Amino acid sequence: MAAKPREKKAIGLHVALMDHEPAIWRRVLVPGEIKLSRLHAILQAAMGWEDYHLHGFEIGGQRFEPPDEDGDGDEEAIDEDSVVLSELVQAGTRFLYEYDFGDGWSHEVVVESFEDVPEALKQAVCLEGRGACPPEDCGGVSGYAEFLRAVGDPGHPGHQDSLSWAGGTFDPEAFGLAVTNAAL
Repeated sequence: MAAKPREKKAIGLHVALMDHEPAIWRRVLVPGEIKLSRLHAILQAAMGWEDYHLHGFEIGGQRFEPPDEDGDGDEEAIDEDSVVLSELVQAGTRFLYEYDFGDGWSHEVVVESFEDVPEALKQAVCLEGRGACPPEDCGGVSGYAEFLRAVGDPGHPGHQDSLSWAGGTFDPEAFGLAVTNAAL
């Protein structure tokens, strides 16, 4: 008789960009045994960021960042590549993911579930989401609000420049599940 395969864990996360209305969020299922460094890459792809800037996590009163090679990070931070997500959280845990310390994009991450899966989840999967990711380097929440005013109003003095900067078009409500999963 063959042994029953050991159940693996997957973690359901709800990730929301803070301080912006309407809400920009993603619901993702990630492998349970991922390191925070890999979770960073997953959050970048799921939200639509391009990984140009520094980032960090705050979980349970502790700070986690990549190794500080340039002396720009928090000296007290723990190396994000040295810890596994499932060892830090449980269902219901809320934590902070920060991206681009200059623009200050903060994301609230809520652990919604720990799920048994028959085989190891090899990659993250986005289950649903809402809203387009703000363009990189648009100036944080206030800069993004001004950008949206400009692209949404043909009479705005910055309308054409903002549209050109965004590649000719920008729909703040756009979210593509298939596109997001391809990025993951």
